[in-house]
Amino acid sequence: MLLRAIRQNVVLSCSSAARVSARAVTVRRFAADAAAAGTSQASFAARHPFAFQLVVATAKTSAADLMTQVVVEKKSLTEVDWKRNGIFVVFGFVYLGCFQYWLMVNKFRQWFPTMDRFAKLPFAEKLKDTAGIIDAAKMVVFDLAVHMPLMYFPSYYSVKEFVSGKTWNPIDWVKDGVTKYTNNFVADYTACVKLWGPSDCIQFVLPVHIRMPFRHLVSFFWTAYVSFTRGSIQKEPSSE
Repeated sequence: MLLRAIRQNVVLSCSSAARVSARAVTVRRFAADAAAAGTSQASFAARHPFAFQLVVATAKTSAADLMTQVVVEKKSLTEVDWKRNGIFVVFGFVYLGCFQYWLMVNKFRQWFPTMDRFAKLPFAEKLKDTAGIIDAAKMVVFDLAVHMPLMYFPSYYSVKEFVSGKTWNPIDWVKDGVTKYTNNFVADYTACVKLWGPSDCIQFVLPVHIRMPFRHLVSFFWTAYVSFTRGSIQKEPSSE
C-alpha cells in the first residue's frame, strides 16, 4: 500500500511538472511570436519608411477627426459628418503623408547635411555634436517659422474649401481658405507653437525612420484639436 501511494504521488508530481513545463513552453512561444511581430513591424518601418508613415498619417488623421466627432461632440455614427472626415483623409494622405515626408526627410537631408549622421548617434554623443545640434535647432525654427504658418495652415484651409466649398475653381479654394486662415491666425499659431515647439525638439533628434511616425503620433492630438476648432463645415443659410 505504501509503495502504491508513493508511486501515485510520483506519477502526479510528474504529471504536474509536465503541465507546468508545457505552459512554460507556450508562454515562451507566445513571447517569441510577439517579439518577432514587433521586430517585423520595426523592420518594415525601417525598410519602407515612406509607405509606413503614409499609412499611419492617413489612418491617424481620419481616426482623430472621427474620435472628436463621436467622443467630444457626442455624435452617433449616423450623425457623423463624413464629408468633414473626408477633409482629413485627403489632407492626411496628400499633405501629411506625401508632402511633409518630402519636406522633412528629403529636403531637410539636403539643407541640413548633418541630419543622418546626427540621427544615428547615441544620445550621449549627440550632446557633444555641436554641428548636429545647430542643424536640429534650425529644423525646429524652420518648422515653426516657415513650414507651419506658411505651408501647413494655408494648405489645410485650402483643402477644406476643396472638399466643402461650392466652387471647382482652385483659385477660390486658396483665396477663401487663406482668408479664413488669416482670421484665425493668432489662435491657430499660438496653439501650434505650444504643441509643436516641444515636440520638434524631440522629433529632430530621433532616428530618421522614426521621426515621421513620431510626428504623426503627436499629430493625432493636434488633429483632434484642429477638428474640434476648425473642422466643422459651415452650412449656407437657407433662402426660405
